Amino acid sequence: MSKRIQLVLTQDVKKLGSNGDLVEVAPGYARNYLLPQKMAVLTTPGILKQVERRREKERQRLLEEKQQAETRKAALEAAGRFTINKQVGEGDAIFGTVTTQEVADLILASTTQEVDRRGITLPDIRKLGTYKAEVKLHQDVTAVVEIVVAAL
Repeated sequence: MSKRIQLVLTQDVKKLGSNGDLVEVAPGYARNYLLPQKMAVLTTPGILKQVERRREKERQRLLEEKQQAETRKAALEAAGRFTINKQVGEGDAIFGTVTTQEVADLILASTTQEVDRRGITLPDIRKLGTYKAEVKLHQDVTAVVEIVVAAL
């Protein structure tokens, strides 16, 4: 069985890795495909240092994003309740339903924080009352806000 070769990818390769990844492949795959197509370069101590620097920068960037999400979460939860006015029929039933776009617009108007509507999880809102909505700000950060549905 032959030895495996360590390479650094210079572009995304399907089922192998993305740009800047350190991978181990069979010598024939490296010699006959990756290196001639300039999809990868052989590892040297200098290239390994570059890879480490790039990983550290990426880690710092992700940490910074998470900290920003934490501050946005604190601001959202400090804002308290958000009130949406809807037309009401019999038995406190509202016409239609409360959508994630309405909640996102309400948060933007109240706190000047833009929130992606796809990151908002609402319960089924069909009547007047107070409901809890989850707003996903980051992969690891979710804020819980109160939505008050009131009569128009």
